[in-house]
Amino acid sequence: MASSAVIGWRILFLLLACTMVSTLAYTLVTDGSPFRKELLSRLMVTVLVDFYFNVTIIAAWVCYKESNWIATAIWIVFLVCLGSIATCAYILWQLWQLSSQESFEDIMYSVLIRDTNKNGVQQPRKPSNTMIAKIVFGAMGFLMAVTLAYLFSDGSPFNKDLFTPWLVATLIDFYINGTAISVWMFYKEESWLTAFTWIVLFLIFGSASSCTFIVKELFKLNSDDPAYLVLFKNSNRSERRYERTSSS
Repeated sequence: MASSAVIGWRILFLLLACTMVSTLAYTLVTDGSPFRKELLSRLMVTVLVDFYFNVTIIAAWVCYKESNWIATAIWIVFLVCLGSIATCAYILWQLWQLSSQESFEDIMYSVLIRDTNKNGVQQPRKPSNTMIAKIVFGAMGFLMAVTLAYLFSDGSPFNKDLFTPWLVATLIDFYINGTAISVWMFYKEESWLTAFTWIVLFLIFGSASSCTFIVKELFKLNSDDPAYLVLFKNSNRSERRYERTSSS
């Protein structure tokens, strides 16, 4: 039997998925195809870049989470094509996979961790990919910052004429994905104030902030730690023996 917290998370992401499905259906009916050149304003391009950088973050988690490469590829295609609908579906799937015991323990840890690692025993170390992750997410954050600077280089982009139905739909898609990332940020930060600050920065600056947050967390890892440890807060890594001890 699932805990009330798990049921609450299921309801939240089910509602978010339904919201996006409804938004997508409504926009298709009222505004036609999204694949039109006139929709690609400077603001729309910026939002799309931001959106897919955050999709990359979620896809990186999926790549770690899934042990089957076929399943991984399918989910990534869904993320690229369906956006937050796929994100919510994947999270719901993970929530439904929780055992009764896991649903009453650390829900975030159980959802984030790869199934083969749930016993909490440290896995054999592989060559660290932490430096690669720092470079990739650092570059993404920098590119997003440059894109934002370019967006504002010609004055304010917030002209009401630019807010087409498809731009609004894309923004809704972005912020639903952003909800999932914000939940992870809140889980990662020990201080509520710090977590709130990062979430506000993320909601304002998008992937420029989320990528910066990830790079910040990557720098907290040891040089030979696998990059996936960035998913978990420090207390989880210590309790589950993922971090080195002083005797090792």
